[in-house]
Amino acid sequence: MKVSALFDPERPAATTAAGPSRPYVIALPAGLPLLNSNQRKHHHEVRRITAKLRAAAMEAVADSPALMGALAAAKPGPLFQRAHILGVFHPPTAGRRRDPANWYGSFKAAVDGIVDAGLLEDDDHTRLLGPDMRLGPVVKGGQLVLVVRGLAPGEDPLGYGAVTR
Repeated sequence: MKVSALFDPERPAATTAAGPSRPYVIALPAGLPLLNSNQRKHHHEVRRITAKLRAAAMEAVADSPALMGALAAAKPGPLFQRAHILGVFHPPTAGRRRDPANWYGSFKAAVDGIVDAGLLEDDDHTRLLGPDMRLGPVVKGGQLVLVVRGLAPGEDPLGYGAVTR
């Protein structure tokens, strides 16, 4: 995949980053509370939101017949040995500049939820590339979407040589 394809505004982010193998799209429900690094929330509130996002990601996996079928076929191990995740933040309103990386805490909680669901054994650097965070179109209430694609051993979908072999 050419690096410039990742930034082509004429192509949807999910299909561009997912590459040629089948991607799985995990959409969390719109309107969930999200964590933004510019907020200064009490640690109890952060913990509550993190738990809610993690559970929502697990539930989104459980609600996907395609993912559940693939997980059943992969048992007793995880679905992916290695994967690339594209995280798409759909803001609740238009007209403002956004920095998708500010929602890293929300993406991290969602990734932990899909690890809990069995898609990956762990989300360390040897198994996971990403989440690469992008901005998507407006969705009422705001929404996080994860696009997960399995990687072959040594595959570097971004072409940066940043993959641990």
